[in-house]
Amino acid sequence: ILTRFETEAALAALPGIRRDETGPVFAEPWHAEAFAMAVALNARGVFTWTEWAEALSAELRRAERAGEAEGEDGYYRAWLAALERLLEEHGVVGAAERREREEAWRHAAQATPHGEPIVLGRERDG
Repeated sequence: ILTRFETEAALAALPGIRRDETGPVFAEPWHAEAFAMAVALNARGVFTWTEWAEALSAELRRAERAGEAEGEDGYYRAWLAALERLLEEHGVVGAAERREREEAWRHAAQATPHGEPIVLGRERDG
């Protein structure tokens, strides 16, 4: 578990995070989830903040070159790409497993009626 000082230092090292008087502010729930995953994985020792900063920087540069860095969604898509890369590099989740999970989510999303939560394992109609 990170101490308050370590958490604040980690947050300060991430300049793209908007803040208000209560802490980080996220435009979309999935932005907060991506942020929380990075913090939790670091706290569990999966990667260091230095590794995280290098991976995120590389993804942001790649996204900028590809014209994909626009807005907060682009920023957090880079977060997800950095997380995926680090999880694969550290042997936590392999590329094949990630692709399988993405496909399962795609199928579940297609089978989910609008407004309902997506549930993995939900089969598509037809």
